[in-house]
Amino acid sequence: MRTFASGWRPQTLRGRLSLVALTTATLLMVILTVAFNTVVRQHLQHQADDELRTRGTAVAATVDTSGARVRVLETPGEELLDANVWIYAGDRLLEKPPAATAAGPLTRAADALAARGGTHCVTARAHGPVRLCARPVPGDSTGATVVTALDLSPYRSSADTLLFASLALDAAMLACTYALTRLAVGRALRPVRTMTDQATRWSAVASEERFGSIARPVELARLGGSLDALLDRIRALLRHERQLTQELSHELRNPLARIIAELDWWQSRPRSAEETRTTQEAIADAARSMRTICDTLLDDARDSASAAPGTSEVVSVLHRLADRAGAARPEVEIVVNGPGAGLVAGVPDALLERIVSPLFDNALRHASARVELRAGGRPGGVRVEVTDDGPGVPASFAPQLFQPGRRADPADGHGGAGLGLPLARRLARSAGGEVHHEEAHATGATFVVALPSG
Repeated sequence: MRTFASGWRPQTLRGRLSLVALTTATLLMVILTVAFNTVVRQHLQHQADDELRTRGTAVAATVDTSGARVRVLETPGEELLDANVWIYAGDRLLEKPPAATAAGPLTRAADALAARGGTHCVTARAHGPVRLCARPVPGDSTGATVVTALDLSPYRSSADTLLFASLALDAAMLACTYALTRLAVGRALRPVRTMTDQATRWSAVASEERFGSIARPVELARLGGSLDALLDRIRALLRHERQLTQELSHELRNPLARIIAELDWWQSRPRSAEETRTTQEAIADAARSMRTICDTLLDDARDSASAAPGTSEVVSVLHRLADRAGAARPEVEIVVNGPGAGLVAGVPDALLERIVSPLFDNALRHASARVELRAGGRPGGVRVEVTDDGPGVPASFAPQLFQPGRRADPADGHGGAGLGLPLARRLARSAGGEVHHEEAHATGATFVVALPSG
């Protein structure tokens, strides 16, 4: 696998995280190194200045300013004191180091310090950096000043050594940071690689394996849960697709058989105009039935595929259905009974409507004067009853009630393709519920919807 793409840019997540860590560590170490070496150089310079002030104080003690003229007293070790010392009486140079010339850069720097007066330090260059500090002689009114010098080369050498050592340490730290980051990220991403290999081996539809069945870190557990939900969603959609295909093939078989039979009967021998018209009407009726079946099943499949998880207030949904249906059949009294807003189903509003609507429409078609929608609770869920005062369901037809395309009396004058009740049951089961016919009801028909609670 390639680690880098477009020249330097990492292609893998491991490489990108390692590069981010390396860049961050580099910036931090550069800042720390610059700050550390700046502090070290300042500290070394302060040490040099303290050394010069100490020497200046020692030399100033040998200067006699009690008389009319400034004199330099002879003391033991004078050669050491005079090694890098300039003594001035005002602007007049009294003594200078033997190796220094009057026109040399160090003497010129010492002259400038003496003329400036006070305690000051400067850095000059003469075969290397040299630090010079001026110190007035205490209690002197003639302006006697002592200037001492110190070679900074050893101090600068120590600072340079620390700089190179810190740079070498930075390089080693950055190499370790990059290696450890790649190792840590690689170990952290190992479960991701495992999940990728598992997804490659598994079949999204046939396999029952799921990512959430294995203990993982919290973030990957959430990812595994999302992937499992996606796999379940795909399986549900494919299952609905297979079911839709089966229902289409099953429901279209009867109208197609009727069309073929009518055509065979019409072609078997010459027919009169009346018989031909009757055959054409039968074929047209079968074709309309096929179109209704296709539209109903496809609409249901589309709505089922787009339904999102959620909850719904059962009684408010029932009131909404009743309000819409009241204008269609004003002669039928529609009653909604329920405990109020506290009854919540574990399905979204749209899905609850899709489940109850076919039962409600069926009750409206067959009711004589009254339809009741009653909602209530049950252990672990909710219960919705749809009751009408119509003729009820014939006992002989009860076993076929939820079979697609079946109608108790096709010539009863009511429309429909016999798909409403089967679709309501299929939708309820897809949500973990059920729809059944209450056969023990005395008059009319009662259908019961059981759904999980929200």
